[in-house]
Amino acid sequence: MKTMQELLRRYRGLILYGVFGVLTTAVNMVVYYLCFDVLCIPNLISTAIAWFLSVLFAFITNKLWVFESKSFAKAVFFRELVSFFSCRITTGVLDMTIMYVAVDRLAQNEILWKLLSNIIVILLNYVASKVLIFKHK
Repeated sequence: MKTMQELLRRYRGLILYGVFGVLTTAVNMVVYYLCFDVLCIPNLISTAIAWFLSVLFAFITNKLWVFESKSFAKAVFFRELVSFFSCRITTGVLDMTIMYVAVDRLAQNEILWKLLSNIIVILLNYVASKVLIFKHK
């Protein structure tokens, strides 16, 4: 039987991704709430602002702690940054599409759909980060 320490070591990246995924979701949802409900910024603009700030937070945490990409050489850092934001643009468009259809078209609860959308986006982003962005040579 594996000890808890062995399991934590084996699944460290996945556990950290989950922790930072929750924190990224919190950043996204808090920013969205502040923009949409408090500042009365339109839905799609609120979604875009929340997306940008949460992606920036996710890049930093994923690079340093989840995938342990410690290189700050310009070529490596730029490739990771561009790849990360490119993949996140794709899932950002998905997030905006979900929010547009669910909130603007179907008049569903914006917070519930923001949460559901974030779950889908987190799963897709993990696969992209693991396979494409922070792959170890």
